[in-house]
Amino acid sequence: MTDELTELIQDLVRIETENPPGNEAAAAEYIHDWFSEQGIDSWLVEEPYPDRPQVAARVGDGDPTIVLNGHIDVVPAGDPAQWDYDAYGAEIDDGNLYGRGSVDMKAQVAIGMLLARDLAPEFESGDLPGSVVVHAAIGEETGEPGTKALLEAGYDGDYGVVLEPTKMRTATSEKGLAWYEIAVEGAPSHASRPDQGSNAIMHARPLLDAIEAYDAELRTRTDPLVEKAYATVTKFEAGTKENVVPERAVITIDRRILPGEAVEGVDAEVDDIVTAFAKEYDLDVSWERIRTYEAAEIDVDSPLAEVFRKHSQNVGGVAPEPWGIQASTDVRNFVNDAEMEAITWGPGDLSRAHSFNEYIKLAEIEAGYDVLDRAVRELLTSES
Repeated sequence: MTDELTELIQDLVRIETENPPGNEAAAAEYIHDWFSEQGIDSWLVEEPYPDRPQVAARVGDGDPTIVLNGHIDVVPAGDPAQWDYDAYGAEIDDGNLYGRGSVDMKAQVAIGMLLARDLAPEFESGDLPGSVVVHAAIGEETGEPGTKALLEAGYDGDYGVVLEPTKMRTATSEKGLAWYEIAVEGAPSHASRPDQGSNAIMHARPLLDAIEAYDAELRTRTDPLVEKAYATVTKFEAGTKENVVPERAVITIDRRILPGEAVEGVDAEVDDIVTAFAKEYDLDVSWERIRTYEAAEIDVDSPLAEVFRKHSQNVGGVAPEPWGIQASTDVRNFVNDAEMEAITWGPGDLSRAHSFNEYIKLAEIEAGYDVLDRAVRELLTSES
């Protein structure tokens, strides 16, 4: 199994699936073909985008149903010169498998695929009750509704496990995020006659101060599992040419949202800041929310979470304390949209994701397969 698992991860990593622009199709077709070769029912799902299919597979046909979810899109690899290994070479060195998407999260997709294949004979013989659904979703890296579309198409169940790298800690809650663009308008002029124009960069300076004060207030809001809320300025765009007074400045904010905070309430806070600034300085200012991942949470003592905490501790020595993930994942679609009990859990270290020389330790993924196998079996048989 170790060699087969390694080869499967390598095959997936070697298929470039960068998003943007959204190159998942080749990987989806590979996964669909792989399931077909194993004699497992799988479907290429063309929602939400016909040219970017995603995959759902099913083994078993009873209850309960456990959904193993992973995304196949990856962030761009960036400058090849910054990598010590080919970003899409899936090279192995000293027990580490390198490549974009290795830890986030094609290795975890691979263990979901293999576990479904390995359990299939027991479902078919009647030795194991219930069923397992596997998702190979698109668009997670850019907040697109890939997983949501799979769930809406009927590939749902009683439990969901989003197989992101958490060091096998079991996350029952996660922060959300919203990205806002705030535009401050001015008027252009030649830089040799700056007083004829209205410099949008200079106008934006006190707005940056207001956002900094907002962030300071947010840091006093805390959640016991995911800690603090934030509002971080991540982009500032202005100017068209060195000798032109800029007519527009756009500030981008990354707002991290705690469980229990509604997106509508965050919108209202941003609007209050913008409205007060525009009134005080008599400026034309507008804002737009351009991307949203809602926060999500389930009971920390849910049966799903307890089973995964137990086996992660027994196999991997992972402390069983309740935990929440500060990043955003597709678990929100399970909890908020499909109203399913779901966790974020998986082998690997998220701090390696999106980095040059991204890698997964093969020992980590092998232990992850073991935990996943034990946990899924317990969940299936405990309700029979």
